[in-house]
Amino acid sequence: MASDHCTRRRFLALAGTGTVAGCVGGPGASGGASDGGPAVDNVTLLLNWRISGLHAPYVAARENGFYEEEGFDDVTIESGDGADFAANQVALGNVEFAVSSADQLLNVNSRGLSPRCAAVVMQRNPTVVFADRDEFGELTDPEQLEGATVGSGPGMVREMTRAYLARHGVLESVEYVDAGFDTVQQLLAGDLDAAGGVFGDVVDAEQQGAEIDVLSIDETIRSYGHLVAVDEGFAGENETAVRSFLRATARGAVWASDNPADAIDALVSVQPELEEVRANQLEKWDRMSTEYMLSDAVRDRGWGASESEPWAETYETLAAADVFENDVDPASVWTNEYLDDESEYIADYADLVGA
Repeated sequence: MASDHCTRRRFLALAGTGTVAGCVGGPGASGGASDGGPAVDNVTLLLNWRISGLHAPYVAARENGFYEEEGFDDVTIESGDGADFAANQVALGNVEFAVSSADQLLNVNSRGLSPRCAAVVMQRNPTVVFADRDEFGELTDPEQLEGATVGSGPGMVREMTRAYLARHGVLESVEYVDAGFDTVQQLLAGDLDAAGGVFGDVVDAEQQGAEIDVLSIDETIRSYGHLVAVDEGFAGENETAVRSFLRATARGAVWASDNPADAIDALVSVQPELEEVRANQLEKWDRMSTEYMLSDAVRDRGWGASESEPWAETYETLAAADVFENDVDPASVWTNEYLDDESEYIADYADLVGA
């Protein structure tokens, strides 16, 4: 008889709520195969959004055979529909791994599910406030936003931007508007004085010829960006698979950092339409790899490491905005136990990428 976990995944797939690469956690599932490889050798990684330069490590790991060398027969990489959707799908067991974010992992846990952060890929909060210098003038301080029209898209970016403006005492003096999903174009058209978004939005604006000034929200509100999420139950039953996946992903991140142009070539090979925006994807990956993937924690403890402070600050910031359905202990949603400190790609990541 199929396990409940397997049956639930089949039901949800038939209902159209997710893509399933195979059932896990059935009879005989364990932490690893007898030869030391993962017991689950066909897995799906659900991205937080459409595939882009921000996902270069996963594509590099698959296309270079790093996942295969760790014992996986197949790793399916699926484009997603937001970090919240990704966190939900991994928690429901529809996929084995997902790319999500700290804010959404906390949010989904507040709704009674149990996705866990197994590795932090983006060590800095990617949310920024930015402005077009030709339209706004040089933006160097949040106090300059007093009286301005500031727009952002929906979701956690909006809440993080709101909290940032409040921390600097300018929220009540700006016109804060919902710009939907067209924030960059509204900014460049002069409909907004400044915008809240992520650093990828800045790249999009710069690729259109604009000179953009940026205020980093991470300097005020510590938080994590992209992370690899797993379900607590799946990870507990398949420790070897999780550790193997993270080792290969870290190796992919090292390779992509050392070979950025080749990493984007690999990305284009699996998503050919990205050829038209190749320069944009290369710049996004370059900025992510050089500015967002390193931290003191990575230098001290290795790639993927979490520390408690950013989780606590993210939770406190969003709880104050009444985002969560129920209380969550931020210390309960992350773990470093699946990060193999004997892997050079994890333990020596900062040295390997020349940081």
